[in-house]
Amino acid sequence: MANYSRISKMLLASCGCAALAACGADDIASPGTGGDVIINPSPTPTPTPTPTPTPATTVTAAAGCPTIADPQGLADEGTISGPTGSWRVCTLPSNIAKSITLPKVTGLVYQMKGRVDVGCDGGFSVPTTGAPITSSTVGCTAAKGFAVNGSGQLTADTNVTLTIEAGVILFGGTGTSWLAVNRGNKISATGTAAKPIIFTSRDNILGLSTDASIGQWGGVVLMGRGVVTDCTTGSIAGNSCERQTEGAADPAVFGGIDGTYNAGTMKYVQIRYSGYVLGANTELQALTTEGIGSGTTLDYIQSFNSSDDGAEFFGGTVRMKHYIATGADDDSLDADTGINGRFQYVLSIQRPGAGDALFEIDSNGFEADTPRQNLMVANFTAIQSQVSSNNESSDQAAGLFRGNSDTTLINGIFATPNNECIRLNGSGTTPATLTARSVVLQCNATKYIGTGSITAAQVATAFGTGANNNNDAFTPSLTSIFINGATETAVVATDAKTLDAFFDTTTYIGAVKDAADAWYKGWTCNSSYAPFDTTTDANRACTSLPIT
Repeated sequence: MANYSRISKMLLASCGCAALAACGADDIASPGTGGDVIINPSPTPTPTPTPTPTPATTVTAAAGCPTIADPQGLADEGTISGPTGSWRVCTLPSNIAKSITLPKVTGLVYQMKGRVDVGCDGGFSVPTTGAPITSSTVGCTAAKGFAVNGSGQLTADTNVTLTIEAGVILFGGTGTSWLAVNRGNKISATGTAAKPIIFTSRDNILGLSTDASIGQWGGVVLMGRGVVTDCTTGSIAGNSCERQTEGAADPAVFGGIDGTYNAGTMKYVQIRYSGYVLGANTELQALTTEGIGSGTTLDYIQSFNSSDDGAEFFGGTVRMKHYIATGADDDSLDADTGINGRFQYVLSIQRPGAGDALFEIDSNGFEADTPRQNLMVANFTAIQSQVSSNNESSDQAAGLFRGNSDTTLINGIFATPNNECIRLNGSGTTPATLTARSVVLQCNATKYIGTGSITAAQVATAFGTGANNNNDAFTPSLTSIFINGATETAVVATDAKTLDAFFDTTTYIGAVKDAADAWYKGWTCNSSYAPFDTTTDANRACTSLPIT
């Protein structure tokens, strides 16, 4: 969620430009405040952001832009230079009308100049061939290669797939740039551990970004035909519920009844410096999913320094593993509007002096809507300030669970010694519920907050310390900020697979079992407050770019 103090610190390109909501269906603003990450067993001073180091070698700009299948082609906009060298800038069309592949070319970066639409919105359900689609067709004209009838209406799904090769770098050329993958279209962004795909900002390429920079472009938005609540149009009862992407100046609609909807694949991807703010409660984060289905693959994704949430998930059926959120200025993981979500191996580390809750799970104000939110998060390590207090800001605790939501936490670690750990808010006939299995808490003396119809004592009962391997008086022994130590290893884990087949069976709590469990290395970028390996390669810094 946005707040006005944060807005006042940011340079907005235009209050009339397209933007997205990053804070869900609630009305609580979440300003970023706070302090350091935890490095046990004792506090450390707040790290000072350092400028991008100068790499030993630099890249030379490519000779030109590649040819793509879309008839509009790529626009060659010359070169851009920074500490890593010079890069050829190839700008994507605002509407991608045909399936294209962005090849990895040394010395070349792809630019999104404003909103870039992948295909056109195909509507609530797969359209009947030849029948007009009455949903958004912004920019989808015959001149751009789209199939339209005499009235300018689409007559079939555009079925556009944007394929991005491993190692490709894309950047937002303006503060209001964002990628919109519309219903009936897909993204195929599959990097590798050695060559992740990087979405970032112009300032990052110029070498102007630091470990404190945020909000320099929009983000990536996947829209689908999964079930959502909190309808903008239609109704739950009529199986016609749709939502408009909040803040978007032009229609960007999502929702449907397809729980298996496939919006494509994102794997080994970094999304840096995202999230611009249009106004109160209307903002983007690194990754936004909206009504996607279980056919969508999300794995090995890092959100770095988003000015809002690390990622937010609006409804649908979401399945995700290996998610890292570092430096989110609001919540690390935010879920709303009837989501059925399963997440495993989740690592959240807040930026010093910033951030709100580590989890915000809600659909506040729509308690009568079904389906209720059903969320399970397994093997997570969630780290807040060791030094400063009030790092949880308006959400009032490291984890906020409220509204029409049922949440199960499994094999988890909350390390937030100066803040309250869990807040449950009761509203509606059936308030939010919380179930914990093998979850440990390091909190301040308050630990629990109850609001609405729920008391703090009821929250404590719901968590159930001393039962189901839960412990609310835990002393972490984490090493290298987030790797399990002796006290974490001693906790008896729960087999998450017995609760849902999506999960892997693990014998440990937390996101990272031990020093040998290196799933986070290689494809992530390093910052002063969250280094993921000890490499001396300057190109691994989030403030720099790989030289390939």
